[in-house]
Amino acid sequence: MTLRRAFVYTVLLAFLATPVLADRLKDLTRIKGVRNNQLVGYGLVVGLDGTGDKAPFTNQTFRNMMSQFGITLPDGVDPKLANVAAVTVSATLPPFAKAGQEVDITVSSIGNADSLRGGTLLMTALKGADDNVYAMAQGSLVVGGFGAQGQDGSRITVNVPSVGRIPNGATVEREITSPFTRGDTITFNLLRPDFTTARRVVEVVNEHLGPDMAYAHDATSVSVRAPRDPSQRVSFLSILENLEVDPAEDAAKVVINSRTGTIVVGQNVKVSPAGVTHGNLTVTIQENPEVQQPNPFAGGETAVEPDSQIAVTEDPARMFRFGPAVTLNEIVQAVNQVGAAPGDVMAVLEALKQAGALRAELIVI
Repeated sequence: MTLRRAFVYTVLLAFLATPVLADRLKDLTRIKGVRNNQLVGYGLVVGLDGTGDKAPFTNQTFRNMMSQFGITLPDGVDPKLANVAAVTVSATLPPFAKAGQEVDITVSSIGNADSLRGGTLLMTALKGADDNVYAMAQGSLVVGGFGAQGQDGSRITVNVPSVGRIPNGATVEREITSPFTRGDTITFNLLRPDFTTARRVVEVVNEHLGPDMAYAHDATSVSVRAPRDPSQRVSFLSILENLEVDPAEDAAKVVINSRTGTIVVGQNVKVSPAGVTHGNLTVTIQENPEVQQPNPFAGGETAVEPDSQIAVTEDPARMFRFGPAVTLNEIVQAVNQVGAAPGDVMAVLEALKQAGALRAELIVI
């Protein structure tokens, strides 16, 4: 088997029919109202080794900070802050985060700073979408990238030195009210909406907890009756999230990544009877310019005469046939008999879809 055939065979066999394994409810769903919240802030990083930015808003921010400490810089004086950079600070506030807990933060330069390596973030307020402050950030940055520059202007950069992280760099100051303890039910939202999966979730919950304990709203949401007491609700949820459910099989899909040549064929894909032939047409253009020299006493000028040769070759194409109700394994075998490359397989699948023979959704990413 050639390397090209082995590649196609490996990719297409990625999703051959396998027994469906049961998943825990916590892996299939997310609880309604229990979610992350994004925070963002604006601040200054100081202590840089001449790699700061020269943006005007950096000087303005520095002046405002100095005025808060009772120091007024003379008008018209440019501080030329080569060791200061203006940055944005972002963080994700997890659900049930309490005041005093710490979260990781990401610090990114918004000016023309060359690097944030060795810098220290000054106290920065992190706000939510409602413009309230939920955390305060400060600390020394950890920067994974670096850059170097020579006197002749040559430079090299590894990764991104203008972005850094501070583990546990922000302290939560305000708690976000969670709807977890409200109401008489807990609602689970499926990560992949499916009517069959929603029905199976309801059946499993009712089987373990009793009839009419769970009911489905639609293909995404399933509600379960739960106790109002918070401590009882936590214990109740710990039982629910570990129940195992057999998810429904996904719809028939073929996913093609034209950039990388990756092809993934779902296990439910089938092909109607069809005959396929696919060949390669190669056009070669070769340029052989010739230099024409005039006679010594002719008084002419040297000229370049173009000489182009065009050749067209077509590889022999072999036809293969798909029978009725072809399975994924038969598709793989038929394609590998021809020895088609990933690009050829893409063309064949697209043509089958246009002909109405491919019983699947064709997705190109």
